[in-house]
Amino acid sequence: MPEEEPMDECCAVVDLRQYTLHPGQRDTLIDVFDEYLVESQEATGMHLVGQFRDLDDPDRFVWIRGFADLPSRADALTAFYGGPVWREHSATANKTMIDSDNALLLKPIELRDGYPRLDSPRAPIGTTDVPGSLIAGAVYHRGAPGDGFVEFFTDHVVPALVATGAEPVAVFETLVAENNFPALPLRAEVVLVWFARFDDEAAYDNHRRRLAASPAWQQKVLPELVCRSMKPAQELRLRPTARSQFK
Repeated sequence: MPEEEPMDECCAVVDLRQYTLHPGQRDTLIDVFDEYLVESQEATGMHLVGQFRDLDDPDRFVWIRGFADLPSRADALTAFYGGPVWREHSATANKTMIDSDNALLLKPIELRDGYPRLDSPRAPIGTTDVPGSLIAGAVYHRGAPGDGFVEFFTDHVVPALVATGAEPVAVFETLVAENNFPALPLRAEVVLVWFARFDDEAAYDNHRRRLAASPAWQQKVLPELVCRSMKPAQELRLRPTARSQFK
């Protein structure tokens, strides 16, 4: 198996953020974000893992950022949101948003080859070529920490995904901890989140066809997954922006 990313060097704490935007404003936010808000956040100690267009919602922007630990998260967010770059560009960014509170505080279960490292390459400012790749996955809504969901996912869901062409490169679960930067609210729920990379939409569609045709998935894994979930999973199909590391 590919070598795992050392969690303490990259993303022991992760924010997964999904913003609902005013119609037609996503490209405006991405332009501001990719030009001004990537390096300025990383300068405070964050790792900007990925920025994405949601392919199933033209008014949703999704992004992932990581921190070495919880104290680093508080320090980095305080420095960035109190700093000059956010002060200069916050009005433009905020005007694009209807809701920015859909955010989850996560910790990694597994990070594999394909998940961006701290030194992974990033396209330079001004790049406009959008990758053709697709980052897909799901958010599963669980009952409680220690509910056996992680073991079920590892032992039964992952083999079914791998067999149909979707090997997860990142798996996270809720980090149960007090929000140490309350200016940015977090959703209070327990989840498991996974992501896999596909070369293009055709590869993803092929995975979905194979999954739908899999007796193991349809007859055993999926019914158990539904029973263990508090509500339907959120399926994600994400297109990386031009400057996303996760692509």
